[in-house]
Amino acid sequence: QVHLVESGGGLVQAGGSLRLSCAASGNIFSINVPDWYRQAPGKQRELVASITSAGSANYADSVKGRFTISRGNDKTVYLQMDSLKPDDTAVYYCHAAGWPRPYWGQGTQVTVSS
Repeated sequence: QVHLVESGGGLVQAGGSLRLSCAASGNIFSINVPDWYRQAPGKQRELVASITSAGSANYADSVKGRFTISRGNDKTVYLQMDSLKPDDTAVYYCHAAGWPRPYWGQGTQVTVSS
């Protein structure tokens, strides 16, 4: 069993920054490095950023140049979000592919005011 816990969400004005954290616990050897998804009201959940074990990162086009994913120890991952826009408002989820199933965190709300 693996638990993913997000933190760092909140309310911020447009142009501001937030840093999200995802802490993994339990049988972390059964999961890949976690990645970040988000889901805005009325929209489908989308992949925001991912990072490989070698440190190679990929981003959704909508956040390139503004968000940065990074790794810590024990499959902890971070998402530095700069130059935030109202369109970034969503619940942000930590996700990890694993065996025998993928895992999701409970989500953290990010609200960007204009």
